[in-house]
Order: sequence, then C-alpha cells, then structure tokens
Amino acid sequence: MTTIVETLKAIVGEENVLLGQAQRAQKAVDLYAIRLYQRNVGWKPTLPQAVVCPTSTDQVSKVLKACYEKDIPVIPRGGGSSVVGGCEVRNEEVVVVDLSKMKEIKNLDQTNLKVSLEAGLGLEELENWLNERGYTTGHFPQSIGQAEMGGLVATRSARQFSTGYGNIEDLLLGLEAVLPDGKVVRIKSTPRRSTGPDLRNIFMGSEGAFGIITEVTVKVYPKPNYQWKESYRLESMRQGIEIARKILRSGAKPQVLRIHDWLECEKPYGAFMEEDECLMILLVEGEKALVDAQAEIISKIAKEDGAISAGSKPVDIWYEHRNDAADEYEVYGSQGILVDTIEVSGTWSDLADIYEKTIERVYYEVPEVLFFSGHSSHSYMTGSNIYFQLGAYPKADIKASEEVYMKVWSIVMEEILKYEDATISHHHGIGKQRTSWLKEELGSSYSLLKAMKKAFDPKGLMNPGTLLEKE
Repeated sequence: MTTIVETLKAIVGEENVLLGQAQRAQKAVDLYAIRLYQRNVGWKPTLPQAVVCPTSTDQVSKVLKACYEKDIPVIPRGGGSSVVGGCEVRNEEVVVVDLSKMKEIKNLDQTNLKVSLEAGLGLEELENWLNERGYTTGHFPQSIGQAEMGGLVATRSARQFSTGYGNIEDLLLGLEAVLPDGKVVRIKSTPRRSTGPDLRNIFMGSEGAFGIITEVTVKVYPKPNYQWKESYRLESMRQGIEIARKILRSGAKPQVLRIHDWLECEKPYGAFMEEDECLMILLVEGEKALVDAQAEIISKIAKEDGAISAGSKPVDIWYEHRNDAADEYEVYGSQGILVDTIEVSGTWSDLADIYEKTIERVYYEVPEVLFFSGHSSHSYMTGSNIYFQLGAYPKADIKASEEVYMKVWSIVMEEILKYEDATISHHHGIGKQRTSWLKEELGSSYSLLKAMKKAFDPKGLMNPGTLLEKE
C-alpha cells in the first residue's frame, strides 16, 4: 500500500515534502506565548509526520483529496504568527500544508483598486510591492514581517491603522479555497453583493477548520501624501475612552487612535507626561484638506474634555517601535518571564469597566504577575478593544507555568463573558487557546458553527482542535 508520504511526493515533488526533524519541528509550532516560555523549561513540540509545500491550487487540491481519502488530519499553515496555538501540532499523524511557496501576485487592477494574489504571499512583501507602485493595503498588524495573506483572512486579522482603514473583513473582496475533499471553490470579487449569505465569511475567521484559502483579492488604497500626528495626556483610561467615543461619534476616522494606560507609558513616553498619566496617540493621513478637517474636530473634542497636548513626538516613538514586542517574547522567556497578550472588545458603555475590573482581579488573584497593562487600539462607532499585556514570573516548570497562564486567561474570559455586548477575541482568533470559552461566547449560535464544521469537514480532519473543541 502506498503511504501518504509517497503519495505527497508524487503530487508536489520530493523536494517539497519536508521530513527532517528540524524542518518538522519548525512547522509544528507558532508564536503561542505559553510555548515560547515552556520550551525554556523542557517542553518539546509534537512533530507532524510530514510537511508538504504545494506550489499551486491544483497541488493543494490533490494533497487534501489524498489526505481525505486516507483519513489523515491536516493543519494549514501560513506564516506561523498565531499567538493562540492556531497551527500548533498535537497529533503526530497530522500533515502540515505549508503555503509559503504560493506567493504569486496575479493582478493589480489600478482602475478598480484591487489586487489578486496567492495566499502564501507575505503581507510585508505585498506592501513593499504596492508601495513601489503608489498603493498600500493599509493593513499593518504587528506580525506584518511574518504573516501571510491567507492566514490573515483565516484568522480575521485586524491592523494598527484599522480605525481609519478597517480590518480584513473591510479589505477582502473575493477568494479561492480548497475544501477538505479537494474541491476548489471561488468567490468572485465585487464592490458589494446581495446574493444570499456572504460566502466569504465561511473562510474568513475559519482558522483552517473548513478548508484552505489559496488565493485572495483585496482592496488597495492610493498611498497617502499627508499626515497629522498628535498625542494627548490623560488622567485615566476612562477619560481617554470617553474622548475616543466622541471622536468616532463626530464622524472623524483617524487611521490610528490608541489609548495607553500609565504602565505602558512609563518607559517609552515618560519624558512627555506626568507620573501616572495615560496617553492618547492619534494619526490621520490622506488628502490634506480632509486630514486638516478631521484634525480640527479631534483637537476640539480632546481639549474640551480636558486632555493636554503632548505633541507629535510620542507618535513618532510609537511608530518606530510598534512591532518590537514580537521580537521580545522569546527574550523574556529565556529570562524566566512569561509574557502574553489577550485582546478583547466591547461597547463604549462597558469598556472602562472591563479594563478596570480585569486589571484589578488579575493583580489581586495571581501573585506571580509582574505587570498587567492595557491599551485600546481599534475603535469603531459602537465601541473599541482592550489589548491586555501580561508579564508573570511562574515557577520554572511546564505545569506550574501553565497553571499561572490559565489563571490569568480565565479571569479575563470570565470578566468579558459578564457583558452581553463584549467578545472574548477582537482579532487574534480562537486557535486552541480559547476553544473552551467559545460555546458560552456564541450561546445559541454555537450550533450553527458546529453544523458548518460537520457540513464542510464531516470527517473532522481540518485543523482538529482549533476553533472548535475536539470531541
């Protein structure tokens, strides 16, 4: 009988089936925070039986069909930047399908402002290519140097400039995907549609549970030619949240609107503010007349509500160092410090309470916590997010560190689930970390998600244990 490895080699070529221990180990993990810590105290990843690197949609189709017929579980992999274990291997029988060799840019439509490309193309590579031609995606997640476009869609990505440009659901126009049995489906790109349910949402946020995205078409924007930058000192996060609410209510849409609590401000912005103050960071870009009009509205609201200007320098500091944290996780782990981020969101009326009560509980209930801070970074007419940042010093042990980790996570999830209009994940997705809370989050609609999983993946082979708990 032909083994799955032999079958895969026949489909994609021997050079595109990775079997070396180091190669499999690299593709068995992502940026799941608890693992970045635990591997310093003895944790070892479970290795897949093979990593396959298709170079076309046709090859993806044949790979999935072969795995489906042999009942082999599959984990789709993009850039590996998930921080919630979305592509972590937990079953040695699994095959990892790595899309990193599918990175062709198919077409840039400058009249209709859209670009089509294969799903394995890195976002940073796409952004640089577009910049050379006078365009931008406006999509700048912290993982921009690692994330691939298909993964950004599959995890329902947000971006640092989201308040003005929107998130991945605002960017995505159409896509191509392969179902678990190998069938290829295409959803064409249109400005808008009224043709039944929006089928893009089957795959957007699906985290590889329903198939593999192989091609996407996204909007592009003309590269902006003018910017306004300003920052404001605040007495509290509550004050900043109220000012942000009024800014969005006015119709102004700054590309960047961030509110950092006092703990996050001490080191980078301390020279520009008083002790214990919070800071609001703003950036608006585009045509000068439109930018200036928004700047006038924003400045008026901020000053009327008691905010004090701290100038543009803090914005420059944030912009220069905004992605540093992605490189610091492993450094902290090697020093015995467990770090993580937990992002949630809620309505304006609940947001300050969510922030204050969660911070209070974590410090009071988890003595191993060294720091626990938060900021708001993605705002909408109806509410915003809170992005909590954790630093803890657990006992240098696999089990002990996981206990501390889950204590903090449980507090955050418990607090969020108290609010009807809040959500346990703003943009990092569910992965394998949040699955135990998803049923309570979705309530009666959880049955719809399970029905979709059964319909698209009746054998339960696609990314098992991610998005939905493994039964």
